[in-house]
This record gives sequence, C-alpha cells and structure tokens, in this order.
Amino acid sequence: MSENTNPFVAMFEDPERARSYADGPAKFTPGFSDMHRMVNVLVQERAPDDAHILVHGAGGGLELEALARANPGWRFTGVDPAKPMLVEAEARLGELMERVDLHHGYIDTAPDGPFDAATSLLTLHFLDEEERVETVRRIVERLRSGAPFVAVHSSFPQDEPDRDMWMSRYEAFAVASGVDPEMAHNARQGVSGMSTIFESEVDMRILRDAGLTRVAPFYAAFTWRGWVGYSP
Repeated sequence: MSENTNPFVAMFEDPERARSYADGPAKFTPGFSDMHRMVNVLVQERAPDDAHILVHGAGGGLELEALARANPGWRFTGVDPAKPMLVEAEARLGELMERVDLHHGYIDTAPDGPFDAATSLLTLHFLDEEERVETVRRIVERLRSGAPFVAVHSSFPQDEPDRDMWMSRYEAFAVASGVDPEMAHNARQGVSGMSTIFESEVDMRILRDAGLTRVAPFYAAFTWRGWVGYSP
C-alpha cells in the first residue's frame, strides 16, 4: 500500500471532520499535553535556539502550536496530505504562522532541509510496515547528523485476548474523558479494523530499519507508545 493511496487519508479530507479534529486527541490519548511537553524536552536537548523543525502529519496544528509557543526562536515546516487539516492548522496558529511553512503533500515532496529535528505524532499508525519504513527513512534523510526524531502512535499487543483488552481500555478512557459512549465505541471499531497497528517491538525495529540510531521508548499510555531516535 502506498502512502499516496492510503484510504485513511480520506477521513481527513472531510472539512467537517477537520474542524472537529482538535477536540479529539486529548480525549483519546492519555497525557496528551504532557506528551507534547516531553516531545519538546527531547527536541530541545539537541536543537539550537534558532532550530528549523520538520513536523510530519502537521494537520490540525496541535503540536505545531505547542512547540512554537514554547520556543519563540524556532521555525517549522509542517507536512500533511489533507488540505482541510492544513486550513485548520493555519487558523489555530494565527500569528505563529509567521514562523511556519505548511506543505500540502507527502514527505517525498517536502523540502530537503536539512532540519534540526523532526516529529511525527499520531500519524505513522496509518501506514503499513513497508511504507512506514520508507516514510521514516525520507524524514531521516532530511535531518542533520545527530538530530532527534520523535514519534508517537498507536502500538499495543496484537494477539488475542490482549488486543481486545487494550481496545476496551482505549474505549473506556475516551468515555471517562467525556466522549459520547456511542462515539467512543465507533472509534474503537475503527481502530480495531486497522491492519497497520503493530506491537511496540515491531515499531522499534521499523524505526531502526529506517536508519535511526539509539532508538528508545519515552512514552506509554494504554494503546499509545512514543520513541526517540537520532539521525546517523
């Protein structure tokens, strides 16, 4: 499956879904704001005060806003294939857009950089293994040597009965966060139908296969995992 033909991209081409997107991640992702702060800490470790950061899957603008507000000297290039999501990102960022360039497309057509760091948050789980390796490889190719890459996405045991248990917890957390139970159940069904979610050991191997060094986990919250690795 090619990233350019990924059926999940169509979900974010819907303007109405794009407008409501910002309400969702914090209700389905435990510790969402803290996760952003952890990402910021990991990037700040190696990025200079005038860093240029590549943000993969930037639609909606949530991580762009968090990173830009915490680092007034940084510039950003955000990449996303869904135009309505980029429209929402621009609206959210407002005056912060002075330091942000938004690229409508995929990573293979993004600027070459070199960038001082890159992130891919809540995005890579939409790609199968082959396309995920290739996508991360193309991100790594755009980084300066030693630059950090931070990824967070769905990653949890895929064998039953563990898979169903973790999906139940995913649904229960959403309901506990105020999501309508029917909506939470529908979200669970959607995630359950995805064949592009792997166990954390597979995800770590994918990141290494893409060329990252010193890959290490930093975030684990129910069905979500996060890693940091470095460009060689």
